Amino acid sequence: MAELVERSDTGGVARLVMNSPGNMNALSVAMLAALKDAFGALAADPAVRVVVLAGAGKAFCAGHDLKEMQAGREAPDKGRAAFAELFARCAELMQMIPALPQPVIAEVHGIATAAGCQLVASCDMAVAAEGTRFGVNGVNIGLFCSTPMVALSRNVPRKAAFEMLTTGAFIDAARARELGLVNRVAAPAALAAETAALAALVASKLGAAVKIGKRAFYEQIEMGLAAAYDHAGVVMLENMLWRDTNEGIAAFLEKRRPDWA
Repeated sequence: MAELVERSDTGGVARLVMNSPGNMNALSVAMLAALKDAFGALAADPAVRVVVLAGAGKAFCAGHDLKEMQAGREAPDKGRAAFAELFARCAELMQMIPALPQPVIAEVHGIATAAGCQLVASCDMAVAAEGTRFGVNGVNIGLFCSTPMVALSRNVPRKAAFEMLTTGAFIDAARARELGLVNRVAAPAALAAETAALAALVASKLGAAVKIGKRAFYEQIEMGLAAAYDHAGVVMLENMLWRDTNEGIAAFLEKRRPDWA
């Protein structure tokens, strides 16, 4: 039986593929658990410098599994406990991504809707195929995408996020790039190669510097301006004193490749 999340590693890049094409890689309870396990393993793997997250089949991720959610209504509490657990599990997973030491790049195609769009927004970067559609369209079925809103509103301008949330309208890959939801747009046939190139570029940098930088990025962005500068200064000082940073600067000045340990 195929795994719900398949992993393959190449040159310091771990590629995760959500493998449930029959329901467009919906974030079922099982899929959330499989992703949590995969990210947990990556967090403890020093050999991995970058993570790529993709989806099998014709879509990246269609959000929560609505059939599974509706089945929860059969419980005596009409699904209250099941829904609460599902949203808590999803929130936990989304917060794991910025907390990972490695940058995570979403490789997006087909559609990324509701919690699937949330997943893209939670990743550190994203590359999308031309023709991909993004939406937080729960409002179309009477369910406002309140939890996807958290990640979306931290990625795109406020009024654009609110429009998407209240109209349920989709945006295409080009518009997603304009708004900052994705970094790059590629032809469908070149999507994997474009994502791999971005991942390889990041993986070629000093891994410890990217790791400390990612952590500082998310810490400072929640602070006031003065506190952010204070915090970033402490992080940069620590980074500056490393042996490999000294070597990197010396190599640049001497016009040679750094000899990083």
